[in-house]
Amino acid sequence: MQWVREPLGEICRKGRGRIQTGPFGSQLHESDYSADGTPVVMPADISDGRVAVTRIARVPESHVERLKRHKLAKGDIVYGRRGDIGRQALVRDENIGWLCGTGCLKISLGDSPLISEFLHRYLSTKAVVSWIEGQAVGATMPNLNTGILERVPVFYPEDKTTQKKIAAILLAYDELIENNQRRIALLEKMAEEIYREWFVRLRFPGHEKVRFIKGVPDGWQVKKLGELVRTQYGYTASAETEGEGPKFLRITDIAAAAINWEFVPHCKIEEKDEEKYLLREGDIVVARTGATVGYAKRINKHIPKAVFASYLVRLIPKRKRDAIFLGLSVERNAFKDFIWMFVTGAAQPQANATTMALFPVFYPPETLLNEFNRIVEPILDEKELLLNQAAVLARTRDALLPRLISGKLSVENLDIKFPPSMEEAAHAA
Repeated sequence: MQWVREPLGEICRKGRGRIQTGPFGSQLHESDYSADGTPVVMPADISDGRVAVTRIARVPESHVERLKRHKLAKGDIVYGRRGDIGRQALVRDENIGWLCGTGCLKISLGDSPLISEFLHRYLSTKAVVSWIEGQAVGATMPNLNTGILERVPVFYPEDKTTQKKIAAILLAYDELIENNQRRIALLEKMAEEIYREWFVRLRFPGHEKVRFIKGVPDGWQVKKLGELVRTQYGYTASAETEGEGPKFLRITDIAAAAINWEFVPHCKIEEKDEEKYLLREGDIVVARTGATVGYAKRINKHIPKAVFASYLVRLIPKRKRDAIFLGLSVERNAFKDFIWMFVTGAAQPQANATTMALFPVFYPPETLLNEFNRIVEPILDEKELLLNQAAVLARTRDALLPRLISGKLSVENLDIKFPPSMEEAAHAA
């Protein structure tokens, strides 16, 4: 089987495809956007090889016709032109008919010798991302343009079935990871809903028989968070992508739905300091500066050796049995809202441990707390197991990616069942 190397621009021309920029600012104004309508993909919407819809902008249908050359078709690839220029997303069924927005570039392969699923994977390899970053113009803010993308050297097998086999193997890992993520989200929701039902709505087991005194159930206490935890500021050091030291947990690492330890950097730290700042199961870390002030995460049971950065505050539960209850308490928006009432600094919001310690907590009786732990701890343990499984799957996929894409790992003799999205094209190849 023959592999060939060609510039991406030439591949597009062969299939009568093209690489083009999104609409200029003069074509799409801020006033054109609306709450409803057709989604417009911006650089911020490109995440993990997909288009994220959480904060996506939209335009009314009246604008879609005049911008029709920027419509996205299945298999197109969208790049951001500025900032993190290595990010790109493959347009899937759910994105058909959306618009490539200002600040983005669109790759349309047409009827080229290359399938989009293979190209999407190829462009996500570290070697290609590094090549693109090295070509980018602009010292302060790297910029990507059509010329750079047209020059990207693409190494690919001429046989489209082989391309599809490679893409299908990697897609199978993605689907397993996504399935785990859906289960993780469900488990999170279960734990949070039990917490809200018992400790926010106060519909805990036996609540019908309990007297309420000024809104507080008999036997409960209203405590300040500082009575239940010790506080500590983090360690000051420089983050290192590679290193022999412990992981170095930062604000950016706790802002996502879950801490992805694969992407947490390392730091150098002396042995005497490492013990002081070492994270342990049940610790809670809270962001104390920037836009994410008040964001909190409870530390799970099975984590790599890690310390925490100076812009985080650690809350150490005085009693181990309080850890899950307190973790769910401070991960809620109510805690963030409380912290923001005391934030200082307009340009760079700041909070401190003293303020966090003032947060009021409805503290339940021992028997109820024990029952809560009995029900919720297995749910959170299963969530952690799935998180770890997803991390292993991601590591395996990422290790396979360069070997498959380069042809070092042959798939010629593998009998692979293609997913529905690839079957039609596979038969045509």
